[in-house]
Amino acid sequence: MGRTRNLALGVVVAGLAAGPAVAQGAVAADSGHTAWLLSATALVLFMTLPGLALFYAGLVRLKNVLSVMAHCVAIACLVSLLWLAGGYSLAFSGTGPLIGDLAKIGLPVGRAALVGAVPENLFFMFQMTFAIITPALIVGAVVERIRFGAVLLFSGLWLLVVYAPVAHWVWGGGWLMGRHVMDFAGGLVVHATAGTSALVLAWRLGARDGFPRHLSPPHNPGMTMMGAGMLWVGWYGFNAGSALAANADAAAALVATHLSAATAGLVWAVIEWRRFKRASMVGLVTGVVAGLATVTPASGFVGPWGAVALGAAGSLICYQAVELVKQRLKIDDSLDVFAVHGVGGILGTLLVAVLASTRLGGAGYAPGVDMSAQAVTQVLGVAATVAWSAAATLMLALVVKRVTGLRARDEAIEEGLDMSAHGERGWNP
Repeated sequence: MGRTRNLALGVVVAGLAAGPAVAQGAVAADSGHTAWLLSATALVLFMTLPGLALFYAGLVRLKNVLSVMAHCVAIACLVSLLWLAGGYSLAFSGTGPLIGDLAKIGLPVGRAALVGAVPENLFFMFQMTFAIITPALIVGAVVERIRFGAVLLFSGLWLLVVYAPVAHWVWGGGWLMGRHVMDFAGGLVVHATAGTSALVLAWRLGARDGFPRHLSPPHNPGMTMMGAGMLWVGWYGFNAGSALAANADAAAALVATHLSAATAGLVWAVIEWRRFKRASMVGLVTGVVAGLATVTPASGFVGPWGAVALGAAGSLICYQAVELVKQRLKIDDSLDVFAVHGVGGILGTLLVAVLASTRLGGAGYAPGVDMSAQAVTQVLGVAATVAWSAAATLMLALVVKRVTGLRARDEAIEEGLDMSAHGERGWNP
């Protein structure tokens, strides 16, 4: 079943490389597939606005709630234009092993142009929503002390230097796609890139005052819960939409997504109950998000029990990663972007090599590929993605620091970024 994802992407890449004249042809778009992908596109954008914005905003102090929301909205606007101006072309045009070409700058295709069985305009938009949420995830690591201008400059450069190349490697006909890497919906392209870059950027930016012992608690866990619920629902479009069709692969991905999230939320709650004799709302929904991130690369390749295993493993490992980053590494990844999204996405990318086996209820592997060969490819994909994301982020952080500065002034941080950067408050008396 899940192998169809690779075949669908192969058709997409072939159509894009052939150019609009061939892609248009005489074949009409499939109305069922198109309707589903239209819905999935809306769901994925819903994950960022308002889902991620609310999830993050509830976790910060009251004086910084609007700044986090502003970051998410501004990134959505900026990335949308950059995706049209070159990001999409670099990711999904051309057949080079490392990066695409510039043939699709400005989306020079007609309305009838197809990729697979859906309009290319729709495929462009669906992939744009992934490009939007990925740099927005990074914001969670640097809240309450980064300059607004730095967020915009870093996010724009990062989209072109990190996201577009890795998307090309994995989904756009690049070298990892040629090795049949398994990443159904973004364990590498979204979560490993964003998580790694978030960790490096948080390290370069420095910690919040009082870190790690004297930090204020989340100002509104209920807001975080509402955001997490929107993420959960939106993730159906994220994973099931990545089948690029209304078919059995989409249904299997939907089931896997839900079961992994449900399992992970309960496991995180059990961990907290055993340690602290209570299960917090923030912990419960953090577990849900960890399960969603972990199942993402595997969602179309594993069966229901494989998804349960991914959810349990995701909660257990991500919980430990939170403590590792903050207590041992002493890095203020404020909202645990690396520990939850990065570690979860990497873990799912590695485990899919085993759980995709037909003996375990999975979809199997590409022709001529067995479990051991797939495991080698998955490890290689993780290593390359993490290394490139880390190195590029170090370079971009230096550029941004020189152009706009990274860290807000101490007095601006003390006042709160809502007023100092945006002149507004989340709640007025």
